Amino acid sequence: MELNAEQQFNDIQNNLATVKKRIVDACKKAGRDPASVRLLPVTKTVPAERLRIAYAAGCHEMGENKIQEAREKSEVLSDLNIKWAVIGHLQTNKAKYLARFANEFQALDSLKVAEELDKRLQNEGRSIDVYVQVNSSGEASKFGLPPEGVHDFVQQLPRYSSLRIKGLMTLAVFSSDHDRVRECFVKMREIQAMLRQEAPAGLSFDELSMGMSGDYELAIEEGATVVRVGQAIFGKRPLPDSHYWPGMG
Repeated sequence: MELNAEQQFNDIQNNLATVKKRIVDACKKAGRDPASVRLLPVTKTVPAERLRIAYAAGCHEMGENKIQEAREKSEVLSDLNIKWAVIGHLQTNKAKYLARFANEFQALDSLKVAEELDKRLQNEGRSIDVYVQVNSSGEASKFGLPPEGVHDFVQQLPRYSSLRIKGLMTLAVFSSDHDRVRECFVKMREIQAMLRQEAPAGLSFDELSMGMSGDYELAIEEGATVVRVGQAIFGKRPLPDSHYWPGMG
């Protein structure tokens, strides 16, 4: 039975409060300031009318995996002041769409995409926050740069002036073995430390986007500043995670 708008509002508000409390608890455990972690609600597969309710319940940032879905929702919900983050792989021929509406792109792993996105943003007179995606698990099915390729990749980024480089993003291995998951997060922290010393001037690597519904507390322990949480806020998706994230499930 479908919930009415009021029930949906209450559900989302309660779920948000639970997630935020768990973020605060994880920060306290790690000796960190809870204000140093940003919650990015992941809204893929959640219909636009439910997102309108979610906005009223306090979700003012939304992360989408597929550019087409993000674009359609941004148009339908254009009367709301939503900050849109695209957190999934981008093909160069879709960069023009992202340049028009997104505030943030968390999956940069190609200079071709950087070049095209920069060109499209220049045309729009816009700039956006960008995170470099790293394949911390080494799984062939996942997007992202190999850890050993990050340093050289980053050296090329100052030429793209409309991309405000803010940090790194990763998807950890999808496993119930916490040690294997933690390994991915530790690797990201090490890459971040290296880039803080060796990245070109003007690029910032203060942000670490890592951790999802199943592992965000672990990610916070290892230094995450952005956690991407979907199912813990909106409930289970109609299809398994492997449909949305390559290499999962």
